Amino acid sequence: MTPRRTLHLIGAIELTTLLLMLVNLATVHAESVSSTLGPLHGLAYLTSVVAAVLLRNGSHRTWLLALIPGFGGLLAARSA
Repeated sequence: MTPRRTLHLIGAIELTTLLLMLVNLATVHAESVSSTLGPLHGLAYLTSVVAAVLLRNGSHRTWLLALIPGFGGLLAARSA
């Protein structure tokens, strides 16, 4: 798997978990869903930042884009 594809996959997971949390918040606000998706989104966010740093060999623009919560992983993959 190429570094760009890896960042894209991680970024998609990050964005999906964020959207699911927002849908949960806007509709039923189930505590069990929030307590599951919150840490999962945090893990996806941290993974996208670390992957951007490691996979792009220190390209500053790429890992700085990855720091944007929600869709930063997708932006980092696009700039790669």
